[in-house]
Amino acid sequence: MINFKQVKIEETPVLAKLASNIWHEYWTEILTPEQIDYMVENFQSEKAITNQCKNEKYTYYFIQDNNKNIGYFGISEKENYLFLSKLYISKEYRHKGIGSKSFEKIKQIAIEKSYKSIQLTVNKYNTNTISAYKKWGFEIIDSVVTDIGEGFVMDDYIMEWLKPVTPVV
Repeated sequence: MINFKQVKIEETPVLAKLASNIWHEYWTEILTPEQIDYMVENFQSEKAITNQCKNEKYTYYFIQDNNKNIGYFGISEKENYLFLSKLYISKEYRHKGIGSKSFEKIKQIAIEKSYKSIQLTVNKYNTNTISAYKKWGFEIIDSVVTDIGEGFVMDDYIMEWLKPVTPVV
């Protein structure tokens, strides 16, 4: 059974290890090993995650199957939208509807917090993930190239999901 558990600050080492394992397996066809290492260290290490949670209003959730951590997502509250920063699932659990269940949870959080939209950035060459987001109702609204240091860049689309407006009858 799939469930979601908010990550406590003392669980950050567990999350960082899970993130490193998934990133090193997932990104090998799009990014160089050097960029993967750099991004994990700067965005998904124990230190980086702790800083995001304490200083940048990030909240992380474990995605669990029968209480086993099989993935995670990270969100951040912005002024006008909920930012979906990360959504990763371990290889053996992909293509089983878990991403869709995770997105339903993220939508629920956004609606509970009165956000009308969810935004994210996704690598322009990550075609499978772009297709999944489009299936969930996201649209590409912009693109951005971000210098992340050490000669590395993130070449991303910005995608947005808008809460459907219920017509007043």
